[in-house]
Amino acid sequence: MTNAPVAPETFTPGRFAGQTMLVTGAAGGMGLACATRAAREGASVVLCDINAEAAKEAAEGLLAEGGRAIGIGADITSRDDCAAMVGAAVEAFGGLDIAINAAGVMDGGRDGQPAPIHLASDAYLRRTMEINVIGTMLACAAETARMVEQGRGGAIVNVGSTTGLTGSAGTPAYVASKHAVNGLTRSVAIDYAPYGIRCNSVNMGPTETPMLERAMEFLKERQATVPSGGASSPRPAVKPGALIARSSTPWEQAAVILFAASREASYLTGALIASDGGWTAY
Repeated sequence: MTNAPVAPETFTPGRFAGQTMLVTGAAGGMGLACATRAAREGASVVLCDINAEAAKEAAEGLLAEGGRAIGIGADITSRDDCAAMVGAAVEAFGGLDIAINAAGVMDGGRDGQPAPIHLASDAYLRRTMEINVIGTMLACAAETARMVEQGRGGAIVNVGSTTGLTGSAGTPAYVASKHAVNGLTRSVAIDYAPYGIRCNSVNMGPTETPMLERAMEFLKERQATVPSGGASSPRPAVKPGALIARSSTPWEQAAVILFAASREASYLTGALIASDGGWTAY
């Protein structure tokens, strides 16, 4: 089938040879898929995650495959940590060419559950915005600073969501945060084009990650409490599905993210790419 999921072992030999890539949120999900495939394609990879041990373990796995990688702990809501992760790339591999900003949360980092805005806790609202928006801003700030200093351009890909292109029920902070990430992406693309730095976002629909699993559990619980019948009933919370009638895999999303990061996408910047199986087409 032409729309069968890309195989996890798929890679393009030598595509990132001689380049250093930093990946946030790299201990699992799409971040780890990006880091793994990029290492197979010749990149020197810096895996960054709030879970330092998991990042180091993931890097060890790439080293065992013959890749070049280091794993470090980093809290992207800390300006110092963002500077340190870029500094680690420079110290280990001599510079920074590509950044994949995949770190993010849907549920406030478990500080609170998503809920319609009048029911949402401060913990959920504030923490989701802090990680997804401020964290991505601080990561971009550190990454662009180094790329400008180097004077050889670069590429940044921010991981967005279809909720950054449309609305979605019951997750107001996540929706707002991903719209902000897409706005940031376009702003960075405009400001840094003169320096040869490209910035794009990839906006995926439901993808098979632990975050999606937690979201589905929450939606099931919520739907059990939503009233039904009558003109005042809420509209359906979720579309029946994408045009490609399945969830995507992290490897499918990594394929799109890494294309946007690669030299093959040399004329692509400021784009909000919908890698969503047709979710936003209707």
